[in-house]
Amino acid sequence: MGQQASVPKAGAEIQVIGAGLPRTGTSSFSAALEMILDGPTYHGGTQISRGEPIEIQSWIKALKYWAKGDPASRIEMQKIVRQRLHGYTAVTDAPCSQFVPELLEIYPNAKVICTARDPISWEKSMIQAQGLAMAWFLRAVLLPLSGMRHFVDYTEQLAIQWERLYGVQAGSHDRDTYARHIAWLKENVPEERLVFFEVKDGWEPLCKVVGKKVPENIPFPHINDSEAIVRTAQYHIKRGLVRWGAILALVSVTVGYCVMS
Repeated sequence: MGQQASVPKAGAEIQVIGAGLPRTGTSSFSAALEMILDGPTYHGGTQISRGEPIEIQSWIKALKYWAKGDPASRIEMQKIVRQRLHGYTAVTDAPCSQFVPELLEIYPNAKVICTARDPISWEKSMIQAQGLAMAWFLRAVLLPLSGMRHFVDYTEQLAIQWERLYGVQAGSHDRDTYARHIAWLKENVPEERLVFFEVKDGWEPLCKVVGKKVPENIPFPHINDSEAIVRTAQYHIKRGLVRWGAILALVSVTVGYCVMS
């Protein structure tokens, strides 16, 4: 998260389903997949925060359909997923890390790779992310931004999904959530299709799983998710405040003109 949004490529199809939770090296994983699969990766956090407004709006709809749970809603949800992932070679990060069973139906030949991390370190990282995502002023500050004005609604829908899957409430994701996610994956993905990968292990194990050669003289990408999320939060908060400043200035000028008239 925090990088530039990827652009779909004609003819590209999903080859890898990234099943790892956010903050498990998904940004580095995404960048590595783009190199070895020679196509764009759909990193959920980045596409939602840096992509066009339709990205976040579509996932809110998909999450609402998922929550309904009936067959008709499931079909509508899968339609949205297909539309958003069309033209990508891989998908990583939330919300798709919670759509793994549905993704397996849509892409039966894709490999399922779960980025892994020490649960205690993951818990500490999530505390930081939750603090940024649940700031009380976000809805008001982001209101003037066409896409990010929906961010709080998105996090609320995502929280509903996580509560149903893992039995935890928003803002309380800890090492137990991590363990429950792993258990959930093992229940829903055939053992022979589920692979765990740590980005610190570099190219060789990843290339072996996807059947690609190790890139020569190219270091494995290491992107700091924590720094990226902070930069993205600061970027959108600044945009929101600047937009509010312009709105208030326009209102002030208009009111002053009306008074003088």
